[in-house]
Amino acid sequence: MNERSSFTGKIGFVLAAAGSAVGLGNIWRFPYLAAKYGGGIFLLMYLILALTFGFALMVGEIALGRKTGQSAIGAFGALSQKHRFIGLLASAVPIIILPYYSVIGGWVMKYLSVMFTGNLGPASIDGYFEAFIAQPMEPIGWFLLFIGLTAAVVLCGVEKGIEKVSKWMMPVLVVLTLGIAVYSMFMPGAMDGVLYYITPDFSKFSMTTVLAAMGQLFYSMSLAMGIMITNGSERKKDVSITSSVKQIEVFDSGVAFLAGMMVIPAVFSFSGGDEAALGKGPGLMFVTLPKVFASIPGIAGSIVGALFFLLVLLAALTSSISLMETVVSIFRDKFGWGRKSTCLFVLMLSIILGLPSSLGFGLWKDFSFAGMTILDMFDFFSNSILMPIVALLTCWFIGYVIGPKTLADEVEISGKFGRKKLFVIMIRYIAPICILLILLTSILDVLGIMKI
Repeated sequence: MNERSSFTGKIGFVLAAAGSAVGLGNIWRFPYLAAKYGGGIFLLMYLILALTFGFALMVGEIALGRKTGQSAIGAFGALSQKHRFIGLLASAVPIIILPYYSVIGGWVMKYLSVMFTGNLGPASIDGYFEAFIAQPMEPIGWFLLFIGLTAAVVLCGVEKGIEKVSKWMMPVLVVLTLGIAVYSMFMPGAMDGVLYYITPDFSKFSMTTVLAAMGQLFYSMSLAMGIMITNGSERKKDVSITSSVKQIEVFDSGVAFLAGMMVIPAVFSFSGGDEAALGKGPGLMFVTLPKVFASIPGIAGSIVGALFFLLVLLAALTSSISLMETVVSIFRDKFGWGRKSTCLFVLMLSIILGLPSSLGFGLWKDFSFAGMTILDMFDFFSNSILMPIVALLTCWFIGYVIGPKTLADEVEISGKFGRKKLFVIMIRYIAPICILLILLTSILDVLGIMKI
């Protein structure tokens, strides 16, 4: 059995785990979903779910990893041979996500270079983003640079790589987010956006709001993809799982909240409160915000734009590092390979799987399914199909196969389990029902039977 890397202490584990949770999902996905589903009411639903369902599933995954000392592919089988298939399904998620996630990471690097080279003006023109991603070679070049940088960090190992990088990345990430959010709030007309974002409007509440918030929770907090199981397998027994999870939730929810605060008020300010400008999805970052930065007098726009895309790049890298570390652990546990050779294999595999996502906006743009591009198809299959299935099976495994007490005892090795009753109720009863609703709704949505 391979000797596993381990984190040197509580701070290293928390920052690395938070780094895996805080990523592009917080920066561009959370703001546009909040805008689409009513602002304040979406934010409220997300926070409630994070403190209940998110807490329970994250505790369960980390405890499962620490108890078995294995990544997702081996953790389930270590406790029940009949249920190794859950680990295989969980392991498939990061293998699918890492390549297309790195394609988007490459786009972020492109825009960061645009800001630093003073080309903000051209980037703010309509059609600039679409023209960029339609090119056959340049997006691939940025994709290769991003995935190569990720692999270089992972090659250093957990203790030398991820922990060291996350220790300085996460504080910088929080400081940059806070600074830009404060700047955004004081733009002319931005206060209407602030009120829209933080004031719950219960007339806009619906089941789709809850479903959208819960779907974001999977993506944002790195649940049901084996990452938290891997992080748990690399942690020491004397570090409290519950306190670590609380701190990870604070990082994740805090950055997501601040991301919404810097995006939504800014768009309100420069669109005159037009909610249509809030509903552009990823365009809020790659299309709308360059226009916002360009409207700031002098070089201030380029400076703010560079800080923003630096922030997004840091967030993307912390998540891609943890994604790749998880995939590396999966193959090492399965085949017993060395760390260096496994990293190189995962790098090549990710490049091969990522190329179709990059070309899907250019040379292969005519290839689609249910109106989705190749990248959209990878995203839908991993986030809307596989992740809910893995989460549902994980709840069933913990709640009815090994029993909640098995992992509750593991949690209590390192301290008091203050929300044990909530953990049991959520894992056994509430979470499975909610997850099943997400899965069914996602399928009905893509089939055009029910739009969310």
